[in-house]
Parts: sequence; C-alpha cells; structure tokens
Amino acid sequence: MNILLTGANGYIGQRLLPLLVEAGHHVTCLVRDARRFELPPGLRSRISVAEGDLLKPDSLASLPPDIDAAYYLVHSMSGHDTDFFRLEQESARNFTEYLNRTACRQVIYLSGIANDRALSVHLRSRKAVEKTLRQATTAQLTVLRASIIIGSGSASFEIIRDLVEKLPVMVTPRWLNSRCQPIGIRDVMHYLTTVLDNPACLGQSFDIGGPDVLTYREMLLELAAARGLKRYIITVPVLTPRLSSWWLYLVTSTTFSLAQSLVESLRNDTVADPRRSIAEAVPHACMPYRAAVELAFQRIEQNEVVSSWSDALSSGVMPRNYMDHIQIPQHGLLTDRQTLRFTRPPREVLQNVWSIGGERGWYKVDWLWRIRGLLDKLVGGVGLRRGRRSPTDLRAGDPLDFWRVLVADRAGRRLLLYAEMKLPGEAWLQFRILPNEDGSHTLEQLAAFRPHGLAGRLYWYSLVPFHFIIFKGMIENIVHYGTSAAQPQLLPGTAPHPEPSAPPAP
Repeated sequence: MNILLTGANGYIGQRLLPLLVEAGHHVTCLVRDARRFELPPGLRSRISVAEGDLLKPDSLASLPPDIDAAYYLVHSMSGHDTDFFRLEQESARNFTEYLNRTACRQVIYLSGIANDRALSVHLRSRKAVEKTLRQATTAQLTVLRASIIIGSGSASFEIIRDLVEKLPVMVTPRWLNSRCQPIGIRDVMHYLTTVLDNPACLGQSFDIGGPDVLTYREMLLELAAARGLKRYIITVPVLTPRLSSWWLYLVTSTTFSLAQSLVESLRNDTVADPRRSIAEAVPHACMPYRAAVELAFQRIEQNEVVSSWSDALSSGVMPRNYMDHIQIPQHGLLTDRQTLRFTRPPREVLQNVWSIGGERGWYKVDWLWRIRGLLDKLVGGVGLRRGRRSPTDLRAGDPLDFWRVLVADRAGRRLLLYAEMKLPGEAWLQFRILPNEDGSHTLEQLAAFRPHGLAGRLYWYSLVPFHFIIFKGMIENIVHYGTSAAQPQLLPGTAPHPEPSAPPAP
C-alpha cells in the first residue's frame, strides 16, 4: 500500500515507520522540515519525504494523490487553552481536505481514552479531532484510544521514572489517585499495524489498554519495586493544578507547558470502556504494566532507545524553522574559540565529542553546567534533565540537554549544537576535528553567541571569567578522556562515567 505518515518525527511515528516499510508498504512521511528528518538506513528506497504544514493548506498541494491509507499522529501536549483547541481542529480540517482529493480508503488516528464527563481541554480536543476526521473525510476512520503509553523514551514513562528515581519521599497532589490503564509501546505498535486495511476495523473506534487498571500512585510504587527502591508517597489536597504543574516541571525533565497539559489530563480517569474493546477485531494479549516497565529499562540499558518524547520540537522552546541556523553566522557574533593539537587516533576523540552531555556530562566543572540547567528551568527553559536519546549516538534533530543537534556529521568530523535554553540571544557550540600536515589532528571548539541588544552583551561578558575555566578545560578533557593520565581530573566534583561501549548503570 501507499501510506501517508504524519508525525513521522514524533515518538510514535519514528517507531511505526520501520514496521510499515518492513511489511512491504511504501511510506510518504509528512514533515515540516525535511532537513531535520533523518531517513533510517536500509529503508530509504521505500520512503518518500514530503514537506508540508497542516496549519498551512497551500503547503499540502504537492502531497501525492495516490494514497491508500494515512496515519494521523499529530498531537500537541504543549499548547494550552483555546488557541490549542482551535489549532488542532484547523489541522484536522486541512488534513481531511487534502485526503478528499486522494484515493485514500482508511485513516488511522491515535487518540486518548476520554470516557469521563468533565474532560481536560486536551482530551476534549482529541475527541473533537476524531469528530472532524470522521465527518469531514470520505475515507473510513479507525480510532485507537490509549491511556498512558509505557516505553523507553515516552513522556509518561520518563516522568514516572524521574519521580521514582529522584524522590525517596513524594508529597503529591490528589490526581495521583486517578485511575488509568497503561499500555506498552510494543502493544500500541501491534494495534497500529494490524488495524491497517483490516475490514473489521474500518469505521470503528477502540479503547486499547493493558491488563492492569492502576492509580498513578500504584504505577509509581510498582516502578519503584521493579527498580528495587523503597518510596513513600504522601497525597495532599492543597496542591492546585498550577502548583502541581510547577512541582512536576521542577522535579522531572518535562517542560512547563507539557506539565500543565499532563496535570490537567491526569485528573481524569483513563480506563478502557469494555464496549469499545478491540479484542474481537484484533485478538492480542497485551503486556502487564510491570513487564512493559522492565522492557523499557532493558532497552535503555542496551542503548536501544529508538525515539524519545523530547525529539519533538514541542519538548522545548525552539522555533520551528530552527534548521535555518545550520550555518553559524559570520557577523555580529561574540565567540570563544579553542584549539588543541593531538596525536591519538581521531576516532577516539570524535567518540568523546559524540558522547558529550547526558550521563557523560560536559567534561569540565559539571556542577556549573547543572547550575545553569537549574537556572534555565526556573525561568521556564528546558534545563539539563532531558539528557540525550543515546549515550553514544547523535543525529540531526536530537535533543542534547539544553541544546539541539543541528549537524552530526561523523564522516566530516563535525558536530554543531544550537542552544534551546532561555537566552538574550542565540548560541551555537561547534566541534570539528581538522587534519594537520604532519599527520596529527586538531580539535577546534567554537562557542558563538549572537546577542539581542544590551542585555545579550551584558550576559556574554558577565560569563567571560567562567568561559576561561570551562572551555579551556573542556577541550583538554575531550581530547584526553579515556587515557589514564586524564581520567582522575576528568570532571571535578563528579565521578567518571563508563566508556561508551559499556551500558549505563541502572
């Protein structure tokens, strides 16, 4: 079949794409910016990439007309209130107008379980999008409604993990007593692929969930038990939704807007309605919650996280056209350029560059980077807690603590990062390994800042003393990391992290 996949850069889309290709389908991926979409190796002959924005109907004119089926995986947990609701409906209408000009027979929409009466704005929006898709398109609609999705890199799982691993005692809001029916990401993938072109699923809506119905409190304690941790949870009635959002934002790796959306939605029970069961149309035994958690940790420990919630631009504050910054400007910049000649194999130094951030840290006075991350969180930024998708691999578009990867060119030995932190300006951090005539190599490290007005200049010059400490030591430790001489002085105030080939500690 010819399939259109929207949300191909998202958490679900990145996992669904290879499954569709392996099943023999040709997939057209609809993305806003093809420069930040990296095609999976080995699958490129059966994938097409089309640029378009569902909020701009004119940009959809070049999409292919010979579509047999389409996946609508466009969600936004970062929008809020009326604007968010209106924009989601507008996207759905523009999408159906395009589909009605094609031969599309089926639309598959992944939504959320919304069986409560007083729904959050996000769950109401999901239902409204479903109604728009059903009424406005000539194709048959199949809706899969899921509760909490458990998998390595999923927003829900990473937030639960953050809470459990960082807080021995939790004072929590009342929504922890709400009930949900978590489902493993592997089971979601099974349903998304098996409802495709399935006559029993055309025109139908299904609630999908695992075998366990749990409160969020029980989910936290079950994950703690799976990790061998003892945790205490105190539920209090005085935490308002706004205070709860701030609590979730400051303690976990989520953004504030996402925390707001989650808190609103978590006040609703999200339990599957047996009258909408998918069991008859697609018989399948889903994993229990504990098994899904253990599988997620297994993937993390084996460095096999395919996608993460933070891959989406809504995970931070980046402009949607951020790939326009792929070249560092030549004028109007304040810079700190460091170079260091070395004789060890360049692939070893390159791997140290590729392992920067996350668990490895930033190679010099890591505690200062953590303070900068905390300050960023306090002013509404992303902070350091997003970490990275993989401890040893980077690709264009990846989040990397409070940076976003613009270029990850191993062959050209170049890594370019663009700051996603709150700044009075724009910032880049670039690493390049350059050959020398005598057979040695030089690592070039360039920090560049384009200030916005006087505030930007004051910000840069106030940090110059710290730059002297951080950037000089940083390039030295990147070059020497992994050698016995450099190991003891790697990260003052921190313990050395394992080599890239070793799995991260639990």
